[in-house]
Amino acid sequence: MNFPMMRRVSLYRWDELALDKVIEMIARKSIAGERHTLVQVYLKKGALVPQHSHPSEQMIYVLQGALRTLVGGDEITVREGEVLQVPPGAPHQAEALDDTFVLDVRGTDT
Repeated sequence: MNFPMMRRVSLYRWDELALDKVIEMIARKSIAGERHTLVQVYLKKGALVPQHSHPSEQMIYVLQGALRTLVGGDEITVREGEVLQVPPGAPHQAEALDDTFVLDVRGTDT
């Protein structure tokens, strides 16, 4: 099979990526691709991600813990095993209800 202009394939190990301490209560590791960014986010209980928005869609998968989110004025609690889909441009914020671990997928234009 012939693939035109195949791009380089990359392999990452989360445990080998640097941990970026955003603030005292939030840290993350990320992998940026051409079109999407994949981010592991660690939030201590009570951590607050202030209201913001992104030009592209965002998907937040809660692997452990829970988040209280405010998306476009609607309060939504996202628990372990649930995925929150945030539409492009929607103002949103999040508060960790427990020590929380999430996987976040968003466009690289965010």
